[in-house]
Amino acid sequence: MLWIALVDRTGSGLWASVSVLYFTYVSDLSVAQVGTLVAVSGAVGIAGAPLGGRIADRLPLTRVLTALQILRALASVALLTTDNYFLLMAFSAVGSLGDRAANVLTKLYATRVAGPDRVRYQAVNRTVANAGWALGGLAAAGALAVGTTGAYRWLLLGDALSFAAVALVTTRCGEPPSATRTVTTSKNPAPTQRPRSPWRDRAYLTYVASDTVLFLDDAVFKVGLPLWIAHSDHAPHGLAPLLMVLNNVMVVAFQVPLARFGATTAAARALLIPLSAVFALGGTAMALSTTGGAVTTTLVLTGAAIAFTVAEMIHATVSWEFSVALAPATAQGAYLGVHGLAQSAQRSVGPLAVTAAIATGPLGWTAFGATIAVTCLFQHRIVRERLPRPALSVPPVTVSEH
Repeated sequence: MLWIALVDRTGSGLWASVSVLYFTYVSDLSVAQVGTLVAVSGAVGIAGAPLGGRIADRLPLTRVLTALQILRALASVALLTTDNYFLLMAFSAVGSLGDRAANVLTKLYATRVAGPDRVRYQAVNRTVANAGWALGGLAAAGALAVGTTGAYRWLLLGDALSFAAVALVTTRCGEPPSATRTVTTSKNPAPTQRPRSPWRDRAYLTYVASDTVLFLDDAVFKVGLPLWIAHSDHAPHGLAPLLMVLNNVMVVAFQVPLARFGATTAAARALLIPLSAVFALGGTAMALSTTGGAVTTTLVLTGAAIAFTVAEMIHATVSWEFSVALAPATAQGAYLGVHGLAQSAQRSVGPLAVTAAIATGPLGWTAFGATIAVTCLFQHRIVRERLPRPALSVPPVTVSEH
């Protein structure tokens, strides 16, 4: 599954960095058309997380994952076959739906296989995924130097081939054990009670809503920092891609070491306190970046990027643990699918939030960081009230015949 993450993210890196350019220069769409296409496909993709999780509670996980990867490959290839705006929108929406569903099911696979080591596994997985994004981005940058429509098409084809390769490798993965899919026998009768629905679990839904706010660090790097730098009188415009590189390098270097501080559910909850402080520090640094000259602005923005990257890594560890620990074993797929809505919704809300912070100025960035910091403290409280005793991350003692 780690090899799958590397190949998948490498292919995604090829396409994500040039998708807007492809629709602009190859498909000849206007700025408004491209924006609408991206927004619609992203909105459709939101349904992929809960839908994929629900299906995975009923069907073999590896088969569902394989089908989703094939769907993503077909959607990418389909984009090459037409310049019709509505067909491009439909194919992009299908690809987005498959992407969000596959993301949740890959997480579910790790949950079922890694057990009490799931936090460390997730840290390694994020490291591998970021390395894949970097490799794909570098390859895309090289192809863009050519600047032909053929180069754009080859990048999209490379993305499709990566999904096909991932589907092939997934068929070779063993099916993990699942509490939602058991063989009914005389000794193991069918359960008489239906699994709890996450849509009726108010505590879990409240947690997901709070996690949507904590995922806003993603919008800082994708939208906030580039726009803030572009409208700054002192920051060099070439700083934005360098800060993105810094973000990737830090995640690759420090995600795994940081994960050991959140190896249990109780430890993950304790991380919410320093996470609150780091978010507040990042927002304050963004606000202070307007107070000096070019050198000072560059240093302060670099400090803000470091703060938000540290927040990203800590939150990744905390979010991964809580999303699993707060979900019943008999409905993990459905619960993780609902949690996937947090990241999907942030993709729509995040750009609006950071744009509002930019429009408001230094006070806006201070409020941005403070809002996320307060949400961390709120989550710290609601998680305490929901956690079982003992915490689910503590592995139970079992007897094995092997």
